[in-house]
Amino acid sequence: MSTYTRKDTTDSGMEATCRAEKSRKKTPTLELSSATQLPESTNCLACSEDGRYLSLGHVGGLSVWCVSSLMCVAEWLQDNLEMTSVQMTSMAETAYLLGSVDDMGVARVFAYHSEAIHLLSVINIMEDINRRSVCLTFELSEGGDYGAASISCNGAVWLKVYHFPSEAWLKELEMAASQKQDPNLSGDVKWSPAAVATKIGPPKTPADSSLEVLRTTDILTHCLALDGHTSSRQQEEEQSFNTDAGKTKETNDSPRHCTQHFLLSCGQFPGNNKAKSAGVPVAVCVWWSGSHNLLQYLLHKTPRNKPDVEPLPDVLWPNANEIICSAVSRCTRFIALGLSDALVCVWDRHSGSPLSVVSVSATDSVFSRLQFVDYWPLSTDDSQTFATGEIHLMVVNKNGAIHTISMGRGAESCTMQLTERPKDSGDLPTITASVPFLQGLSLVVQRNGKMFLQDIINKATVCFLIPPASHLLATPCHPVYALNTKQQTLFIRGDQDPSCSTSSKGDCQSQLFIFQFGKSDIIKQFTVSLPDSPRQQKAFNFDTLEEACNLYLQQRALSVDERNKAITQTWKKLQETTVMVQQTHGS
Repeated sequence: MSTYTRKDTTDSGMEATCRAEKSRKKTPTLELSSATQLPESTNCLACSEDGRYLSLGHVGGLSVWCVSSLMCVAEWLQDNLEMTSVQMTSMAETAYLLGSVDDMGVARVFAYHSEAIHLLSVINIMEDINRRSVCLTFELSEGGDYGAASISCNGAVWLKVYHFPSEAWLKELEMAASQKQDPNLSGDVKWSPAAVATKIGPPKTPADSSLEVLRTTDILTHCLALDGHTSSRQQEEEQSFNTDAGKTKETNDSPRHCTQHFLLSCGQFPGNNKAKSAGVPVAVCVWWSGSHNLLQYLLHKTPRNKPDVEPLPDVLWPNANEIICSAVSRCTRFIALGLSDALVCVWDRHSGSPLSVVSVSATDSVFSRLQFVDYWPLSTDDSQTFATGEIHLMVVNKNGAIHTISMGRGAESCTMQLTERPKDSGDLPTITASVPFLQGLSLVVQRNGKMFLQDIINKATVCFLIPPASHLLATPCHPVYALNTKQQTLFIRGDQDPSCSTSSKGDCQSQLFIFQFGKSDIIKQFTVSLPDSPRQQKAFNFDTLEEACNLYLQQRALSVDERNKAITQTWKKLQETTVMVQQTHGS
């Protein structure tokens, strides 16, 4: 019996492998466009929004390359240093801001201008060796007006948001360029300091944290205090569990971490009228691990008289369950939250209410990440597109299963399983990145090194991306890559295949593989031209509450057919469920 069972299982596995191989052969392959040698231990890549430059973080510092020539045009080097994270954004037509974090947790801000890289600011300078601060994450806002750094020091974690003096830095960069050209001009340029816009810590439990006291406070304070109370209780339970299990790890060894997103002007919330420059953030939203609340802080406030007093959030978005992961749409109107118990809640900043709350299959594991899928339905009436607010989400679970969610105001949400839980751990996705210039497509990289473009809307693999036979995808669990939106190109690092003996000794260094999507006939049908600024932004800014109400009523009128259809479908499902329950009880 056991012999036959083993044989059947093997045959079944071989058949599955053959089917997968046949399916792959049917799917077209996108050829590698070109490749070039990379600096030693290149750990991170980033592209400028205009597509002209590529920044590289590596052992010894960072470099800036020209995309058209793939030549290094500037570098900043320092001994005993290795960059682990880099970001690049355009400050002006010829000036770019770079944000980096090194292997010691030090965050820096650089500028690239006139073929030179200048160190403008060190975010977390170590002044006291006993109070060494480590930068956990560092993010620049698009355009370089703000930077957000998550800092850890002696078990405490906080978020600092910096306002960068962009105009002053541009003048100082011009001065530095003049000094470089004219030998008679001497002296180092003194860079203007970055200012702290706000410093945010995790919600704290008040001294008297009894639930009776919490009920008597205002709603905002109540939610924040309850958040801190819940988090403290969870830590106590974890500590108790560790003690019962014979573990010696203390709760304080795992401080709460935060996730933040910069937000553009949108809707009728306070502070939106103070900064309406295109692309300049007006707020930052934050959530802390273990929290149920999404907190929004304005960035254009009058300076406080007491700068040491921690600010209260200007907007609080409450949720029934703990937040696990989050994502923000390109226009920042929608904020998607992955919650515990397999729930997804999408908040609409324009209306100040949830667009939809969706339950994903509870049989799968917890969420690992969310992402918005870039999908613009063809419509001659932009107001109809804006009013329905149709969006598509991709939800990735920790076990590798992927779901897609489609939703819109007044329309019934639709959830589909894109891929099941992989049977082989090598098929687990490590990257699922939306490709902005390809309609509804996502770049997927698996742990086994396979790369392909997937059509999220139609659940189909569009094409595979294959490196040269002599090379493998470098660190497939943490791929080093960057998407160039303007040039419609993927840059990704590859390493020499140790099992390949055909390559010469000089080829052992890492290579930068370049896949040009815009030149491929396979994916021309998916190519879209995106505007320089979020297209939805024009419809969502208004100055008065009357304008907000008028737009809300207009949306309701435009979506009446969809809402009536959703109500009909809901009643039909309710009737079917009632009949099924009655039959069950009758039997």
